[in-house]
This record gives sequence, C-alpha cells and structure tokens, in this order.
Amino acid sequence: MISGSSHSFGYDSGRRGNLQLLDDRTLVFIAGNLLILLDISTKEQKYIRSCSGGGIGSITAHPSKEYFAVAEKGTQPNIIVYEYPSLRPFSILRGGTERAYSFVNFNPDGSLLAAVGSAPDYMLTLWDWRKEEVMLSCKAISQEVYRVSFSPYNPRLLTSSGSGHIKFWQTASTFTGLKLQGLMGHFGKTAATDIEGYVELPDGKVVSGSEWGNLLLWDGNGIKVEICREKGRNCHAGTVQPFALGDGQLMTFGSDGVVLIWDFESIDIADSTGDGSRFELEPIHEIVVGQNVCLSSVVRSSLPDICFVQDSTGAIWKLNLSFINMTLPECLFSFHAGAIQGLDVSRKSHLMATTALDRSVKVFDFLAKRELTSRHFNQGGTALCWAPPLVNQSGSLLVTGFEDGVVRLLELYDPQRLQVVTKRKGDAKLSLKQAFKPHNAHSSDHTVFFFTVGEKYNPIGFVYVPGPVQALEWSPHSHTESRLLILCQSGHVVEVHSPDPEAHRPTETFQLPELPSRSFRFRSIKSRIKREEEIARRQVVKEKKKESEEKLKELKKLNAKQEKEEEEEEEELPAIYIPDPPSPLYCGFYSEPGQFWLSMGGFDSGFLYHCKFSEKQDEDPDQRQDEPFDFLPVHSKDDDPIRSLTFSFNRQLLLCGMHSGFIRVYPLQPGDSSLTSMQAYWALSVHDNQYGHLRHICCSHDDHFVLTAGDDGNIFSFTLLPPEELQKGLQKKRATVPSPRVGLENEAKDIVEQAAYSIETAKQKLQKDRLRREAGLKIAEKRKKLAELQKKFKQLMNDNQSMPEHVRLRPAELQLDRRFGEHAERVKAQREREVRKQMGWEEERCSIGLSKLQDWY
Repeated sequence: MISGSSHSFGYDSGRRGNLQLLDDRTLVFIAGNLLILLDISTKEQKYIRSCSGGGIGSITAHPSKEYFAVAEKGTQPNIIVYEYPSLRPFSILRGGTERAYSFVNFNPDGSLLAAVGSAPDYMLTLWDWRKEEVMLSCKAISQEVYRVSFSPYNPRLLTSSGSGHIKFWQTASTFTGLKLQGLMGHFGKTAATDIEGYVELPDGKVVSGSEWGNLLLWDGNGIKVEICREKGRNCHAGTVQPFALGDGQLMTFGSDGVVLIWDFESIDIADSTGDGSRFELEPIHEIVVGQNVCLSSVVRSSLPDICFVQDSTGAIWKLNLSFINMTLPECLFSFHAGAIQGLDVSRKSHLMATTALDRSVKVFDFLAKRELTSRHFNQGGTALCWAPPLVNQSGSLLVTGFEDGVVRLLELYDPQRLQVVTKRKGDAKLSLKQAFKPHNAHSSDHTVFFFTVGEKYNPIGFVYVPGPVQALEWSPHSHTESRLLILCQSGHVVEVHSPDPEAHRPTETFQLPELPSRSFRFRSIKSRIKREEEIARRQVVKEKKKESEEKLKELKKLNAKQEKEEEEEEEELPAIYIPDPPSPLYCGFYSEPGQFWLSMGGFDSGFLYHCKFSEKQDEDPDQRQDEPFDFLPVHSKDDDPIRSLTFSFNRQLLLCGMHSGFIRVYPLQPGDSSLTSMQAYWALSVHDNQYGHLRHICCSHDDHFVLTAGDDGNIFSFTLLPPEELQKGLQKKRATVPSPRVGLENEAKDIVEQAAYSIETAKQKLQKDRLRREAGLKIAEKRKKLAELQKKFKQLMNDNQSMPEHVRLRPAELQLDRRFGEHAERVKAQREREVRKQMGWEEERCSIGLSKLQDWY
C-alpha cells in the first residue's frame, strides 16, 4: 500500500526547541511522528520514525555531535539515543515518565542526560545514558516545564523553567544516598511570568527572560534586579530568551525578531538604583532579523559566529554574528506557520497547493520535492480548491478563500513563457485573476453562495443554512440531477438543487428563497448501538454459561430437581444518551441519490453513519431529529473520529485522515456505495498524535501519491507504489506548470480593505441608497408643494389685510374646521405623556441620587 514517506513540506515551527544541529550542514527537527534530518546545502531529507508510534516529544544533540537523543510520546515512552551519522540506536532509556517528554538535554561533558516529563507526572530524571541507568529522579513541579539544563560551571547544579516558574536544583548527598533538591524561584515584587529560557553565569547567578521583554537577574532563588533599556524601555517587544555566553558577551533574542548582544560583566554586576528594582543598560549590538519574525530557539554551529534560528512564523534563519565581516540574516527555509487550512492537487500534473492563516498560498512540485512559488495576502487563508479540467482546461486556476470573507481566483503560470519582458523570475508565479467578497469578515455567516464559472465569475445568489458550513460536496456525475450537499458543523445536512442562472436573476437581494432544498439533522444513536452490543454480549455469556452448566450436570449426574438455581442480578444496561450540544460533523459524501455517509466527532465518533433525507420536509430544520438508517464501526477507534476522507481517482481506495494524525487506507470493491467491503485496512501514524488532526488528505491525479496536511503545520507526501515501480513509472515524467494565458500580465484589482462590503451587503446598500433617493425626491416634491401653498396662503392673507375692514375676513372665519387644531393638540399631549413615561425611571434615579448626595454632605 503506502510504501513510505516521500517528502515533508512542512515544519512544526510553533513547537518549543524544534531545531538542533548535528553537524555544520545537517539540521534536525520533529515533524509529526517523524524526525527529519535536513541537509542545508542539498535540501535532501532523511527520516527516523517514532518507535512507539505515539509521536516525539523532544530532541537534543550530544555535545560531541556523535549522538542525539529522541524523547518520545505515548504510554510509558522511551528515550532513544542514536549514533550519528550511522543512525543506529545506541541505548534505550525506559520508565522516565508516563505520557510524554517535554524536554531533554545532555550535560556539558555528555556523560549524563536530563529529561523532564509532561502531564500528569512532570518527572525530572537524570540518566547515565550509556549504561541505561536512572541516576536520580523526582517530581519537578505540578505545572508545565519548558526547559531543563545542567550548569556549565558546576556539575552538581541544574536549572528548570516553565509556566510561571523557575527552579534551581542541586544534587546533594544525604544519609539515604544522592538526592535532587530543588529551590523554587520567588518573583517578589516582580510580576510572575512564564520563563522560556535562561543562561547560567559562572558565579552561580542566572539570567532569565520574561514575557514582557526584560531580563531578570536571579541571585540565589530571588530576583536581584530587572534589566531594561534606557528610559525604562523594554529590552525586547514581547517574550525574550537569553541564549549564548561567550567572549564576554551575552546574546538575547525575542518574539520581536531582534537579536541583542550585551556586555556580560555589566549584567553580572547589575544592581538596582534608588528605590526601583530596575537597572538600565544598552546593548552593544542589535540585529533585526526581519519584519513579522518571532525567534523561539537558537543552535550554534561549530563554525565561528554562525547560528541557526527557529522562527515561529514558519522559517529557519542563518545568522552571522561576526561584527567585523557582518552579513545580513539569511532565510534558509520558509514554511507555513500553524495549522494547514486548505490543500488540493492538480488534476493534470504533480502539483499541490496549500494555504494557512499565515496569509500565504504556496504551490509545490511534489514529484521534484520542492516549493515552486508562494504569495502573501493581507488576511489568512481558510480554504483552497484546484479547479478541475471541466472548469479550467489548462489546470491553472486556484480558488482560495480568506478569513475576511474574500474569495480570490489565482492563476498559476510559468513566467518564462510570457510574451512580454518582465522582471519576474522563477519556475512559477501566481497571478490574481479576480477577487470578490461573498461573505462577511470574521464570521461563519451560515451562507452558501453560487457563481457562474467562465472568463469571469458572476454571482447567482445564496442560500442560508442552519449552521456554520463544514464542507461542500457536489453530487457525482452518475446521479441524474446536479445537487449540492452542504455539511454543517452543527450536525445539519442540507441538499440544494443547482440554481439556474437565467431563472434566478437578482433584483433586490441575492438570496434564493425558492431554490428547492431538503434538510437532515443528525440525532445520536451511539448510546443505542452500545446498548444493543451489551445486550448481545450478555446473551452470548448466558448461552455459554448455560452450555457449561448442562455439561457439568451430565458429568456429575445431578438431579436438576434438587438444585435451586440462583439467578444472578444483572447490571443495568447502559442508558440512552443524547449529547447536548450535539457532536460536531467533520466530513461526509454521497453514497446514492438522497443518501450519504457522515463522520461525527465528540461522543458520536468511532462510526460512519449512513443517512438519508426524510420524505417529510415541512419541519423547521432546527427542530428536526433524523436518525441514520445504518452505521459502520471504525475498527478500534471509538474515540478517534475520521476528520477527512477521500477516494482514489479509480475509486478502489478509501483514504481516511484521523483525529489522532493517523492515515487509514481501505481497499474497496468497485461500486460499493454501502461500504460493505470496508473491512481490512492499512494504518500509518503520520502527524502529531495530540494536536496534528489530519484535516486534509487527497490522492494525486495518477493515484501514485497521497498528500496529507494537519493542524500541526506538517505537510507530507507518500508513495502508493513500491520505490522501484515508482522510479520506473515516473522516470521521464516531471510536473508541468501551465503556460500563461493572453492578457495575464494585467492583474485584477484586489480587495484590500477589510471593511469592504460583501456582495450582498453592497447590493442591500445600493437598494437602500435607491430607496433613500426616491424618498428624498418625494420629500422634496412635497416640500415644494407645501412651499407653494404657503406662498399662496401668505398672498391671500396680504390680500385680505388690504381689503376694507367691513369686508375683511376675521381669523376665526379663515379656519376651515376647528377640529383640526383640537386633534393636533391631543396628539401633542399624548406624545408629552409618552415621553414623561419613558423618562420617569431616569428622573426618579436622578432624584434619589441627588437626595443621597445631599444627605451625605
């Protein structure tokens, strides 16, 4: 089946300390369940898989660079020390923690290894790793520990730090033997902070970082002084870590992307001045690595003044700290940062596109194992789809969705084939073809928008659905009608007919209320399934017990009449339970017209549910309670739901991405819509088992590769063929970037403003503006008539006044009907009473407040 990992395109840059250096050209870091050894110059990768299958917690390199330690995760995980460069296991350290290791570190001479576990035990263990023996062990603390290290100046001293604490350790001889004794650091008047890093000084003091960017100088177990820059400015903007001590200098780096070099002696003798607890000091040198850079760990090369830095925003940097022959920081590798939000493959070539909340869209050639191009936008990407040949024959169109509600059509092209001379270089580029905004920013607005496809995408209209949209699935070509299956996170499923652009021409709104639809709302049946399984299990136990008793009676020839069988009281059956709120819906697909399979999370995980739309569709979708008519258990995964699934293009394989980061591959019989052949499977632990939920999985167009992306930021490609067959089949093949179309040089106008109106909001605003203009015209017309009447009335009054007194009309005679005036007075009085009633509570409140003030003073 899957013959092994072909390549890793991601980097878990948010993981603490996820960068080590084995020699001057080999970096090593954790990627899900793999350890990646990356050659800096050739970019070739080697892999070591987690032995337990539960993942990897931490890694560290031996001071001699001849060994490195891999601390795993899982039940009773091990630490495996490998030789380098042979990669043979040298020793296995067992029993140090229950669930996972959070950090491991060798002492300066490499003879001992310190390891600290994560929840629930947080055990600190010192190993003689060559003999595989535990030297010392004790509980570090009852909260997360980020780091532990030996003092480079005193072999009996250690320091650990983590969530809201720093702790100072020493090995002491007692009457029962050698013990680890820890002294908790007291922050005193300084605010408590998470401490990501620290440096031990020769005289026993410790310099640590803080969350707000200043340095803390510890003497004993208390803070001697807080170090800041002149005029009280923070050393760094954000979290800071001190790193290296050498040549009389101390280096710090922070989440602001800045590296500062300090004079060591000035820090060592720092003391508070006056009544304050701060000491002002300016750094010797300052290096700005880059904008939007967050430095989280540093490893030093054996080459002079060379460092490699982990950037939490998805990069690995090379720094030259020589201030004589100083060079600019070099970004060696760039990756997505954070969970991968979208992944899809080309139907015509070995190309893959991805997007994430780091505001980038990347395109990879997974056959050549390299990134082709990347483009950044002003908002994070949330969805991505590669247009099929039916929509875009050249295979160049990507449809990407962003968190501000904007959808962008991007065209992939080869810039070398452009007809005009440009400054653009590289193997591929992304050009903006069109941008539109069908949804509101930063909200799941419960809408699905339809567009016509062609040279330009024009809006048809939208429909409201009962919950946030999780996925969209078009009916396959085998169905007689084209329909869209809308899967909502809330457990609702809505099916709508494909709208006719000619029949649905928007007038006042883009909403399509008359579009035929039917809905389904999932109701949990898992507790009933478990209840029926328990009844069946008890029945089997009863039958076996009855058979054994009958055999026993025959052997002993007992008289059944003399025996009084005591009936055992049975335990109560499991109760029927319906989760509230309902379990989340993760994915699904059509099986037959009107029928579909669903994978649920939460309480209802562990099954695939076969559902169909009810004939009764007159109920409110929010009040519906629809139960599946069939189900299929997902073997041994009662609490591990299927997060994503896809079929190979020949429909012979069902590939499932699990919540735990596993891949499952099920061989299927042709035309098996009921999944009766979904029995045997092949599984592989790929992404991180705790947070690497596998939300994207797909096959290449030729079914030779499987591509996965998870919430741990990792992207993997795997081969479905044995290496020799793959090499033979793809020997002369290479990924092809589409040629540019005519006129592609002129990019479309992008939507940059986050406050830009959505399509529907813009239409509603136009409609309101039109109504406002019409109302304004009517008001102007009425005012004009009133002005004419006023002018005529004034002329009549003047004419009346100029008449002789005996024929002049009195004011009372000019009044047509006194009831008009009386009615106006009644309306005025009524409005006064209403206002007084509305203001009564406020008047009483102010009156009471005034009287309280008067009584007080």
